[in-house]
Amino acid sequence: MSDTTHLTHLLKSDPQTAALISAEQRRQREKIILIPSESLTPPEVREALGSVFTSVYAEGYPRPAMRSTAPDELADLDMQLATHRRYADWRFYKGTEMADLVESLAGRRAAEAFATPDWPAKRIYANVQPLSGAAANLAVYEAFVEPGDTVMGMDLTEGGHLTHGSQFNITGKRYNIVSYATDRKTGKLDYDKMMELALKHRPKMIIGGFTSFPWQPDWHKYREIADAVGAILLADVAHTAGLIIGGVYPNPIGIADVVSFTTHKTLCGPRGAVILATDPQIAAKIDTAIFPGEQGGPHVNKFAAIAVALKLTQRDEFKDLQRRIVENAKYLADALVDEGLTLAYGGTDTHLLLVDLKAIEADTGFTMMGEIASRVLDLVGIVCNKNTIPGDHSAADAHGIRLGTPWATQRGMGREEMEILASIIAKVLRSIRPFSYLGLNGELSRGKLPLDVLERARKEVRALIARVDPGVAAPMPQEDDGPWTILRVRGGRSRALLHEATTSDILSLREGEKCDTLLFDKDGILISAVTVGRAGDEEYLVLAPHEEGGAVQQWLSGLADGYTLFDDDDLFRKVEGPALIEEIVE
Repeated sequence: MSDTTHLTHLLKSDPQTAALISAEQRRQREKIILIPSESLTPPEVREALGSVFTSVYAEGYPRPAMRSTAPDELADLDMQLATHRRYADWRFYKGTEMADLVESLAGRRAAEAFATPDWPAKRIYANVQPLSGAAANLAVYEAFVEPGDTVMGMDLTEGGHLTHGSQFNITGKRYNIVSYATDRKTGKLDYDKMMELALKHRPKMIIGGFTSFPWQPDWHKYREIADAVGAILLADVAHTAGLIIGGVYPNPIGIADVVSFTTHKTLCGPRGAVILATDPQIAAKIDTAIFPGEQGGPHVNKFAAIAVALKLTQRDEFKDLQRRIVENAKYLADALVDEGLTLAYGGTDTHLLLVDLKAIEADTGFTMMGEIASRVLDLVGIVCNKNTIPGDHSAADAHGIRLGTPWATQRGMGREEMEILASIIAKVLRSIRPFSYLGLNGELSRGKLPLDVLERARKEVRALIARVDPGVAAPMPQEDDGPWTILRVRGGRSRALLHEATTSDILSLREGEKCDTLLFDKDGILISAVTVGRAGDEEYLVLAPHEEGGAVQQWLSGLADGYTLFDDDDLFRKVEGPALIEEIVE
């Protein structure tokens, strides 16, 4: 199916944006995405997100009675509209009767998704208006703590979130933050030390929940600590809401005073957030903190998309997906350890894990940084993110990469694919030769690897994707369609790139002129004899024998990207870039 079949109107009115959407679709399909906070959003959720509810403004809330009405009663549209005509709502606008219903439906489905035998949905209050997880957490601060009050949350560099008190976030600037960390020996939380910390500082609010800590929490231990100092307990389960609904992660409902979560990540819905509470007074404070305290008009189209996403979570397929997500994370973790890599925190029993790059020995005398590792993995088709691990001081100092399995699991990958992925990741990471140098803004960490390792990994990734998605073609041998390959090299630094990569004086070429020259690899072995011609101010043509054309394109592209070893004896030696190297197909 074409990437643009659903963009009928957009293709006519804004082809540039349509092209970006199509390019993003291809990127998502042609790469293996291992970012734990990302997942594939079902088409029915995206349909609801793009619905006519986008046009509606709805400051305020539905009537409390409607917000507590069960979904099957909300389905009686005529009766609900009759009630609305009689009693109206708590909005500042008219024309919001459908907005009332879809917001109430999303809220009730959120309550049902988190309900337990002890805490049925009718005892759970839901606010689905927060625009994001950060906005949800900030509203909880607004509701329960004053500027200068003490709040206890997990340190950002240890696995917490910006809104748990990071010095870079408004929470760290406005409140007195006390941060807890992991035990260096076990890689787990030490609840006894957390209790000592709480008793010493007596926080008014304690936050549990993580963005990069891979182990499940003990919510009852958190409750004991909060009760010991009379603190509000916020469970931020943004990452793990889907796992909770799927029954593979502990549910904090009825234990924590407040539960916040985002509706994407493992929940696989739109980008939004929900706040749950079981105490009506707490729920009322949260409502006021959201509106009018923090936000104006909510995004009504998100209510529709959230409602659909939460409906899908009740299917057996969703619960099975969550189980497999956790299994795949464990498979990937075990396989990486088998490959000789070290995991921060010692493992995982959730959807994510972290690789400790400091444990990878390099012959360059430098330590690999998460930024370079994630850049190179992205080049081969594996998408992840750099992440701090215990011992790091800031994101700029991140020595870890964070890997998660929601997206890969949604695409049908299982144990065998996780083992293949681990092998590719390990080979790539071990092949990177890290180094650093002083740039204009301080020390810059970099890394390079041999082109053959890069290209082999790319082929392996594409073959792996083809196993689960036949629509993505596996690597095929280059067809013999003529004696020559013609490459176009363009961009502001194309001239310098070709001058430094070849054996000829490309700088002296004038438009319309050409010269014969040679390309050698990092070991001084001839790649190809080529002809370079200047086609324009920032455009050159490279003519290579067809059987060598692929190697020429790979070499020039690798040099232009800046991560390919150009000289085995001089790691710091580099070729100018960027530039685009594209084949001209006649």
